[in-house]
Amino acid sequence: MDQLSAISEELADIDGRVADNFRVLSNGFQKLDKIKDSSRRSRQLEELTNVMRDSKRLIKEFDKEIKALEGNYDRETNKMLNEKKQSMIKELNSYVALKKQYGTNIDNKRVELFEGPNEGYAEENVLLASSMTNEQLMDRGNHMMDETDQAIERGKKVVQDTINVGTETTAALKAQTEQMSRIVNELDSIHFSIKKASQLVKEIGRQVATDKCIMGLLFLIVAGVVAIIIVKLVHPNNKDIRDIPGLAPPAMNRRLLSHHN
Repeated sequence: MDQLSAISEELADIDGRVADNFRVLSNGFQKLDKIKDSSRRSRQLEELTNVMRDSKRLIKEFDKEIKALEGNYDRETNKMLNEKKQSMIKELNSYVALKKQYGTNIDNKRVELFEGPNEGYAEENVLLASSMTNEQLMDRGNHMMDETDQAIERGKKVVQDTINVGTETTAALKAQTEQMSRIVNELDSIHFSIKKASQLVKEIGRQVATDKCIMGLLFLIVAGVVAIIIVKLVHPNNKDIRDIPGLAPPAMNRRLLSHHN
């Protein structure tokens, strides 16, 4: 760690985090032997698999940092850094082999980090890693890391497509909700207009009834006046019928009175 710190703080930090992950893996696999419940063993193995994934990512970052600093140091320093990386890969492969061993007994839940297309030979490839040269081991590790990255990218694309579909569905539902709200508002307006029209019809009906009453009264008054006039003309000497104001007595009466005098 101190030697790496003198070279690069970034490399020393990555190395420390990988070492922490390896301690977690070592303790975790020791606990697996004590867990009897299959579901708990499965969960424990999944957690360890996630730690192995994180270790694989950190080793890849370590490799990138080495390549970035390769021109700044001599051959011996670069050799030491590559040997450190190979040591990390070998240790991680040993945990992958343990995971494979435990995984075959837990509901066939196999999530291999460094498996290629031929799944049946994964364990054999891991066990043979120690006999490979450093260059071959590094190429194999990088190839498997790239395959894992591609699988992760495919998973991300599926998730993003799902999010896009959900967003489009949400937008469509929102538009339909707004349309329904507008329809409800229009129905409220129509209901209000019908109510106002009904009140107006009732008001017009009351006005028409009032006008009919007034016309009826006027007709009765006019008919009464006409009847009095007719009776007065027919019976001018009838004292029971008062003279209608403004109506002069018949001219015949006036002539008879003058002749009598």
